[in-house]
Amino acid sequence: MFVYGYPTEVKAFYMEPWLGRPEVCKSVDLLAPEGYGEIIGGSERISDHDLLLTRLRQHNLPEEAFKWYLELRRYGSIPHSGFGMGVERTVAWICGIEHIREAIPFPRTIKKGISLASLITITGHL
Repeated sequence: MFVYGYPTEVKAFYMEPWLGRPEVCKSVDLLAPEGYGEIIGGSERISDHDLLLTRLRQHNLPEEAFKWYLELRRYGSIPHSGFGMGVERTVAWICGIEHIREAIPFPRTIKKGISLASLITITGHL
């Protein structure tokens, strides 16, 4: 199911509000059934420098950390969008896997820095 027009308050600071409806942003999520949740999310990005700066301040985000992002819009920007797909979540949904961790191609290990080769050497198997 596609859901679009989320409340601006619950989405990221960089999402463009609907013209005349600042409480709603131009965003969309594809939700998988059976509790798997969002598998694809996208939105139009704010292209206006001043609005972006206002949103950063509303979210109490450090301006210095986003200086490069603001500079991209200082002299104008065209309306543009972006999206992302949660590959692991999509694989879990398609394959009927109960927990997302079983769909992660590079799972965490007990020792974070340990390589796969070291793991095989230590345990003798995967």
